[in-house]
Amino acid sequence: MTSDLARRALLRTLRQPANVVPVIFFPMLLVAINSAGLDAASELPGFPADSYLDFIIAVPFIQGGLFAMLNAGTDLATDIESGFLRRLALTPVRGTSLLLGQVAGVVALSLVAAVVYLTVGFIAGVTVAAGPAGVVALLVFAVAIGLMFSSIGAFVGLRSGSPQTVQGFFPLFFVLLFLSSANLPRDLMEQDWFATVAGLNPVSYLIEGIRSLVVTGWDPAALWPAIAILVVGTLVGGAAAAHAMRTNLVRT
Repeated sequence: MTSDLARRALLRTLRQPANVVPVIFFPMLLVAINSAGLDAASELPGFPADSYLDFIIAVPFIQGGLFAMLNAGTDLATDIESGFLRRLALTPVRGTSLLLGQVAGVVALSLVAAVVYLTVGFIAGVTVAAGPAGVVALLVFAVAIGLMFSSIGAFVGLRSGSPQTVQGFFPLFFVLLFLSSANLPRDLMEQDWFATVAGLNPVSYLIEGIRSLVVTGWDPAALWPAIAILVVGTLVGGAAAAHAMRTNLVRT
């Protein structure tokens, strides 16, 4: 049943270009714009990468996760509005199966998007300092990020039951990306307040963990904080989404 629901979630997403195009093409468009406009930053003393493209290629992974959050939350909220969840409550299907199926379908799209990011990056000249194993690790990160953000989106969708509410939350999370070390290393930020905010922002550590595989190789100091945030975020988001799912099934 979980696999059927995952297939349904994936096919429903693929049938809606508005859900697929932003996940794959919007992050790459921003990378192209930023790498062209901020390439001079790579000449700053102490900049960690020879190429700004190598530095910024980590950002699409987070953007893809944010779109996964939007898709998962919106689809579940739509299921509540359409009565699909109410009909499922009359069947033997468990709430966890429905939740896992929805999240799995969205995460699968995150993996496909990550392959596109890396393929385009390689064509443009990106090199992964961690080697082939690092490429695999980047794909694992993409899946983990998609899982964490989609669980958060699932919670918002189930708790609100409104696609509009989920869409309203999306810009709030997107702001976290711009208030992070996405475009410049924290130690090179001239504004102290911005560096402080970026240092408190969990998104900075996710980006820096992914970036370390591309720029420096296997750096435990950058990888472990990112892994810890993913584990904690997924557990908290998953538990909250599971509780919201049980509540909705009881109400129906």
